[in-house]
Amino acid sequence: MTEKLKKLVFVTNNPHKLEEIRNIAGDRFQICSLKDIGCCEEIPETADTIRENALMKARYVAEKYGVDCFADDTGLEVTALGGAPGVHTARYASASGHDTAGNMQLLLHNLADADDRSARFVTWIALVIDGKATTFEGVCEGTILESMHGEGGFGYDPVFRPDGFDVTFAQMSGDRKNAVSHRGKATRKLIDYLNTL
Repeated sequence: MTEKLKKLVFVTNNPHKLEEIRNIAGDRFQICSLKDIGCCEEIPETADTIRENALMKARYVAEKYGVDCFADDTGLEVTALGGAPGVHTARYASASGHDTAGNMQLLLHNLADADDRSARFVTWIALVIDGKATTFEGVCEGTILESMHGEGGFGYDPVFRPDGFDVTFAQMSGDRKNAVSHRGKATRKLIDYLNTL
C-alpha cells in the first residue's frame, strides 16, 4: 500500500455511514468525507441498480475532484415486495429522501398482510483509484419485523433482524452490527483489496 492510497475519500455526507466505515477500516487508512474536500453539491445517483449508483457516485467525485475515492449504495430487497424498495430504499416514502420514519412506516404498511417477511440488505462499494473502478458486494439476509425495536443504528435498522440473531440491527452495538452487516462485509472486501496494492 502506497502512502498516497492510505488517504481515501468516502463519497458520503452521512455521518452514520462515515462513522461505520471508519470503525471497520481501523486506523490503517485515513477516510475523508466529501466535506473534507469541499464537495457540497448533490452527487448524482440516478442509475437503475445499486451497483451502478455506487459507480456513478465514485466516478463523479474522482473525475471532478481528482481524488482516489469510494462510494457505497445500499438497498433493502424485500421478498414479498418483489425486491422493493431496492434501488429506491433511501427515497421509498419521499422522492427527496431523508424520511427514515416515513420509509419504515410505508414498509410496514406494505407488509401488513404478508406471510413472507424475508428480506436482505445489499451494499455495493465502488472504488476508483487512478481512474480504475473496482466493486465489492456485501449481503445480509434477515427478516422485517412487524414493529420497530431498538434506538441505535439508522435507516431501516429498527425493523431488520439479521438471520441468526434475536435482535434488530438497532438493538446491536456498532461493533456487533459491523461484524455481520452488509456494509461491514463489503467494506472488509474493500480493505482486503487495498491491502494487496
